[in-house]
Amino acid sequence: MKHRKMFSVYIGAWICVMATLVIITSGLASADDLPEIKERGVLRHLGVPYANFVTGTGDGLDVELVKLFTQNLGIKYEYVETNWKNVIEDLIGKRIKPRGSDVDILGDAPVRGDIIANGLTILPWRQKVVAYSTPTFPTQIWLVARADSPIKPIKPCGDTLRDIAATKKLLKGCSVLGVANTCLDPALYGLGQAGARIRLFTRNLNELAPAVIDREAEAVILDVPDALIALEKWPGKIKVIGPISPRQVMGCAFARTAPRLREAFNRFLEECRKDGTYSRLVKKYYPAVFRYYPDFFK
Repeated sequence: MKHRKMFSVYIGAWICVMATLVIITSGLASADDLPEIKERGVLRHLGVPYANFVTGTGDGLDVELVKLFTQNLGIKYEYVETNWKNVIEDLIGKRIKPRGSDVDILGDAPVRGDIIANGLTILPWRQKVVAYSTPTFPTQIWLVARADSPIKPIKPCGDTLRDIAATKKLLKGCSVLGVANTCLDPALYGLGQAGARIRLFTRNLNELAPAVIDREAEAVILDVPDALIALEKWPGKIKVIGPISPRQVMGCAFARTAPRLREAFNRFLEECRKDGTYSRLVKKYYPAVFRYYPDFFK
């Protein structure tokens, strides 16, 4: 009888442990692909409020684009807000740590979404852990300063690399705001080697332009979409000094275990380009971008 009671206690404990493990690991499975998402009936859009891609008020270029994609698939749309630190792990179910152009996998994490769409620049380390869509938006990194800064904008010569070199010559001793592990990471562009005094920003990316206006640093690096929004929002308060990077592109990101979903999105995006839907959305949220990168939207 004693042995039976002990066996019953053991079995009961084992069942509790296994039930706990099921609960813990249920969110750690690999991301679903298109058939599973269609069966679920909902596409989860991972987004970080940023510029006019995801405004945080229910709209934005990428929000509208993903909503149209879900309509195309005949399923429901669900927005899942995240942050720049966790957005990729929320997609792939792995905790990561960027290391230059490489990335370390630290362990498992819950999968919270099916697509990242919030103006995500295509970077080498990100390409090692996610699969990008075809490019969705042109971008570049610009050096921006207060309008009354003694740092004068360069005179573009038509050669991007020479323009970058000219901009970097102005950085010696200059305090520059950037954000680690993003496309605004000063380490990606050798700003420290150029003599800049780097200050890493830890608040929301939408607060970068206001921070330089409030004199938290002499300059800041911004990507083109955010810079265009800042120039509109704070006219006469900031100025563009020059480029820090060659031209880049943004895209939507998918888990590598979801190739069918990515392919379906690429087909959808191509149709949007052909029928003018995408250009109309860009004009709504970034009308000025056509002046800088007209060839991208041809």
